[in-house]
Amino acid sequence: MNGALEDKRTATRFRILVQIADRQPAVSQGEIADAVGITSQAVSEYIRALVEDGLVDKEGRSRYRVTKEGVDWLFQEAKSIRRYADHVTEDVLGSVQEDAAVATEDVSAGETVTLTLREGLLHATPGADGPATGVATTDAEAGTDVSVTGFEGVIEMEPGNVAVVQVPSIRAGGSRAVDPDVLRAACEGADVVVAAGVEAIVALRSTGIEPAVTVAAGSVAAEAAARGQSVAVVATTDVVGRVTDALRDGEVTYEVVEA
Repeated sequence: MNGALEDKRTATRFRILVQIADRQPAVSQGEIADAVGITSQAVSEYIRALVEDGLVDKEGRSRYRVTKEGVDWLFQEAKSIRRYADHVTEDVLGSVQEDAAVATEDVSAGETVTLTLREGLLHATPGADGPATGVATTDAEAGTDVSVTGFEGVIEMEPGNVAVVQVPSIRAGGSRAVDPDVLRAACEGADVVVAAGVEAIVALRSTGIEPAVTVAAGSVAAEAAARGQSVAVVATTDVVGRVTDALRDGEVTYEVVEA
């Protein structure tokens, strides 16, 4: 958790900046104070700091506008909040929800289990070590699926990172122009390797790496990253744009490297 969800001051800055954006240019500090739940004096101090930080422009008495930098900051914080909200709705466990998990050890129906996310899959381990727990509703042997309900707590998970590795198109040499050592290093350590484009697939196979999927690579990478996995997307330059579009749509951060 970070940004506006990390501490009260940042959260208050976010809420005040939203209020300014909504009311600009004529801004009533009293109305903002009522909306945010703090004193007018505190609002004044926050606005002064926002002006000093370049997030707000003061145009005159009680007249303010959010700057481009302020809008960018709001967008970034809003994206962080949305990612956390998605995490809560998908991974914070409701008391009546029932789901399947992989049993890490033999589990008996009625037994309390600790829930973790590994390799993008929910796993259940006997015991209440937390921070997320549930109750098994079926018997299961280690390595098989088990039904779990009575969820409590939050599954700890950090979003995975994505590296988009560009491979030249056939017009620029294709897979033959790729340094296999560079490509192998770019994929090393990734939980999932996917490919988009013939040249990228051939380049991977020539290094002894078989991509997990060769279609919808951007969507697959976004889904895997959302589940905490690190992903290498090896893509021909002609289709890199489609891959990065899918990653942005999934609000997944990524870096682009050359093979």
